[in-house]
Amino acid sequence: MLERLQSFFQNLASSRPAGEIAPDDPLIAVAALCIQVMEADGIVLDVETKRLRELLSEQYGLDKAKLDAVLQAGHQAESEAVDYYRFTSDLKRTLDEDQRHQLIGVLWDIVYADGQRNELEDHVVWRVADLLGVSDRERVQQRIDAAARADNPREDDAP
Repeated sequence: MLERLQSFFQNLASSRPAGEIAPDDPLIAVAALCIQVMEADGIVLDVETKRLRELLSEQYGLDKAKLDAVLQAGHQAESEAVDYYRFTSDLKRTLDEDQRHQLIGVLWDIVYADGQRNELEDHVVWRVADLLGVSDRERVQQRIDAAARADNPREDDAP
């Protein structure tokens, strides 16, 4: 799982100088969408927040200060957004098809971070996938893969 996510975030980072986070950085849109998924059920658990922080810091190469800046920008962008289109329109132009599929996988990984999913989270991922042009079949496959990863963590991810 971490290799797949690392590849996704490295592809996002490849178009910007190391260590620089611009206001229009795709990572902010990714963070905002992850935050929207985490907040969909009305409960944001520490395990979800921790998982998001791990994914962003390890895979995008952010130190604590930059990670905090990205998450703050993601929270602000998410709170100002009236819909998902603000984020998905930029990401659809920025990401290729495989990267959009990987993003849906990341969102499902956030859903399963707390060990369960609910219909509100399903709805958010469905809408985001639809706006990104990810097929229903691929969205479901990404969900199945994320559920399997959640049930069978890698040995180095286990406590």
